[in-house]
Amino acid sequence: MKFNKINAKGFSLIELLIVVAIILIIAAIAIPNLLRSKIAADQASAAESLRTIGTAEITYSSTYDEGYSSTLLQLGPAGAGSTTATSSTADLIDSVLAGGSKSGYTIVYSPGQTDSQGNYDTYTVNANPTIVGQTGQDYYYTDASNVIRMNSSQQAAATDNPLQ
Repeated sequence: MKFNKINAKGFSLIELLIVVAIILIIAAIAIPNLLRSKIAADQASAAESLRTIGTAEITYSSTYDEGYSSTLLQLGPAGAGSTTATSSTADLIDSVLAGGSKSGYTIVYSPGQTDSQGNYDTYTVNANPTIVGQTGQDYYYTDASNVIRMNSSQQAAATDNPLQ
């Protein structure tokens, strides 16, 4: 059997290298945009998580008439097999958020001062990126006012500008 160059099938090495180079160029353009989209989604999720916690705190306070919760776990669901919400497991937020970490952000909950009856009359919540620049760039804060505040360079506080 004689090799005939005219009837040869397949790609030459040069053609394959050109295709690989084109794929790498497209990937170099697409991947940074994909990462920015992921960061934007994580940041939106963090802000919404703070809004959810604020709403849950208002519901908790009015339902149980004992101020705000002392931990995020109190706002979360009860363990397996339990169907009744109580002040220690109010079932107002999901178990992921009650665990203190969601969508690349760490949620830090701090109860405030107690009143004369020992009930918490305020709270603060921070949402900090787990890995700055990869899971998020901005830091978020809220308190009993339920106004979400943002800082782009350090942990947000009550003095930062409200989220627009």
